[in-house]
Amino acid sequence: MDRIESRVLFISYNGMLDPLGQSQVLPYLRVLAAQGIRFTLLSFERPPAFTAEGKARRNKLKLEIASENIQWHALPYHQTPSLPATAYDVLQGIRVARHLIDQNQIELVHARSHIPATIALGLKKLCGVKMIFDVRGLMAEEYVEANHWRKESLAYRVTKFIERRALAAADGVVTLTERIWPVIREWDGLRGRNVVHEVVPCCADLEKFCFRVDDRNKRRAELNLEGRLTIVYSGSIGGWYLTREMADFFLEVLRQRPDAHFLWLTAGHPELIERIMSDKGIEGTSYTVMNVQSADMPSYLSAADAGIAFYKPGPSKLATSPVKVTEYLACGLPVILNEGVGDSDAILNHSRAGVLVSKFESSEYARAWNEMECLIADEDTRERARELAQSRFDLHGVGAARYRRLYARVFASNEPPGTRSS
Repeated sequence: MDRIESRVLFISYNGMLDPLGQSQVLPYLRVLAAQGIRFTLLSFERPPAFTAEGKARRNKLKLEIASENIQWHALPYHQTPSLPATAYDVLQGIRVARHLIDQNQIELVHARSHIPATIALGLKKLCGVKMIFDVRGLMAEEYVEANHWRKESLAYRVTKFIERRALAAADGVVTLTERIWPVIREWDGLRGRNVVHEVVPCCADLEKFCFRVDDRNKRRAELNLEGRLTIVYSGSIGGWYLTREMADFFLEVLRQRPDAHFLWLTAGHPELIERIMSDKGIEGTSYTVMNVQSADMPSYLSAADAGIAFYKPGPSKLATSPVKVTEYLACGLPVILNEGVGDSDAILNHSRAGVLVSKFESSEYARAWNEMECLIADEDTRERARELAQSRFDLHGVGAARYRRLYARVFASNEPPGTRSS
């Protein structure tokens, strides 16, 4: 494959140093940098990244990735008061990024989500660079569905205004799913435009996320899970993640399999899960709550028999690509997921690597569990799940390859922003 020699400013608002030591950005950048793309990375980090320990971690990582053609600059993330803090971050981002563009002869700004896209809008006007809007989800709709915002709120209206302007200015657009693209391409700012587009779902490094028998035996011994059917959930709790409904599902599983165990892998508050499980009458011996490092996640997933994820239904979920589901599949786990989450309906319906739940009701849970037990009993299920991850969610063959194709198409495109198709 030909190398692309180009300079890209990549802006991330989620930070590089999360509590689990996991970065959703770096794996892609490292693969692409090895193929000739020179990255300048600008991220906004939470306060722990600026403590003595955080600075040491930042400096270590900064030196490590500098040798891989990735130059990293970090700015503080300000959370409150919400709108003024975000506005301040945007202005600081434009100021610093403008200097980086001049210093490093940047040709393209890759904005990962809405707030970086706001920064990129300013940079496009000031510096004339090309811009990619990497739409990580429908931010305004997600916050409404999670009951954080109201549609008439100022935050919602400002977000939608910026979103329209970013879509109108973008030289390239990334969505996480096929399913959302026909929807947003008809929105103001995109309607009638021949904008470059790629679908890049949340992918995983399949060399790291894979099933290993030794890991399974080790973790099951540690957690006293020998001979026990185990369901795992990994990630955040609350908000649009339906923790109570997942507990209800497990309660139905217990009725059929009293030996079952629920393994919660989360950095969230364990007391919240403990309270929910207690409210459902689920004894402490039937579940475990753990906060594990990213490097250890594959080994804990290997200890399970199935992975679960329930999301609050809503239009925004058409744009969602759950990385936890990708990681479940990569480790050979069949998945239990509710309908309406991104492209998952079509993918799971044709793969025999998971079960979809259509309603949050005990009768539907019972039906879904009966199907899942059959999948777990099928010796070929782990292989099917892994093959699905390889074909749809591989970091190298899917994620980085599509980003690389996107960059090449954007660099080759001479369409001015706002040009209408015939």
